[in-house]
Amino acid sequence: MQTFPKKRIEIVVEAPLLRRITTKLDETGVTGWSVVPILAGHGRDGDWTAEGQVGTASQMVMLITIVDAAKLDAVMDAVFTLVSHQIGFVTVSDIAVVRPERF
Repeated sequence: MQTFPKKRIEIVVEAPLLRRITTKLDETGVTGWSVVPILAGHGRDGDWTAEGQVGTASQMVMLITIVDAAKLDAVMDAVFTLVSHQIGFVTVSDIAVVRPERF
């Protein structure tokens, strides 16, 4: 089966920032994304858990999107302006897909 190279971007941020990020993704031509709730984690400031949280103000989510390498810089520039001063992180991975027209 033939595969095609793409870039997978994972953005972990507090949930209230999500709408602003998806707006930026739309503006840069990203064709799709998915959001996954983050239940717990551990980082430089220690353990974190969503257990017992009443609202979404400090809820963490992970947004996943796949883009063509030609769009990567534009997407990262747009997203980084939003997340650079926030809790969370951004990763980029090389991946292979079987239906390149979707990205």
